[in-house]
Amino acid sequence: MAAQKILFIVGDFVEDYEIMVPFQMLTMVGHTCHCVSPGKTAGDTVATAIHDFEGHQTYTEKPGHNFALNATFADTQAEDYDALVLPGGRAPEYLRLDARVVELVQQFHAAKKPIAAVCHGPQILAAAGILSDRDCSCYPAVSPEVQLAGGRYVATATGFDNAHVDGNLVTAPAWPAHPAWMREFLKVLGSKIEA
Repeated sequence: MAAQKILFIVGDFVEDYEIMVPFQMLTMVGHTCHCVSPGKTAGDTVATAIHDFEGHQTYTEKPGHNFALNATFADTQAEDYDALVLPGGRAPEYLRLDARVVELVQQFHAAKKPIAAVCHGPQILAAAGILSDRDCSCYPAVSPEVQLAGGRYVATATGFDNAHVDGNLVTAPAWPAHPAWMREFLKVLGSKIEA
């Protein structure tokens, strides 16, 4: 299968690993990846945050890197892309309030294009109204939103290193799931990796 164009939608305080690692992995295997953020243009950056699990009741947050955007949000059209990735972090909590972000997600869903979301990324899926009768993994604190949106929360039975596939939707609970999440997303994309 030919390389595909994949859209990432992010915002300030996207989780550092959840944008950097998937972006690099998908680019490494030959896909063209564009990263956009509302109100920003190609060449702008978003601040990232590093979330870690250090034994507290919830994750901790530390400053991450500045991640350079390589496309302009205002120019983004869903029909120009083959798949969508929604990283987590704090960004999804306000990105889901952006009508154009929600509209783009709905267009990917309506076209049955592959969608990957991790950690808090499913907050955007819930806001877009596309989780009805769907299975969805996410960070456990997001599970009430998944369920209120009509989805079935897939619990993290083995920690945070698993992923779940429901048709074109590939979801995972947090960045420790990257190997499983990206492996399953590549399968849904139909990507072949030659050794």
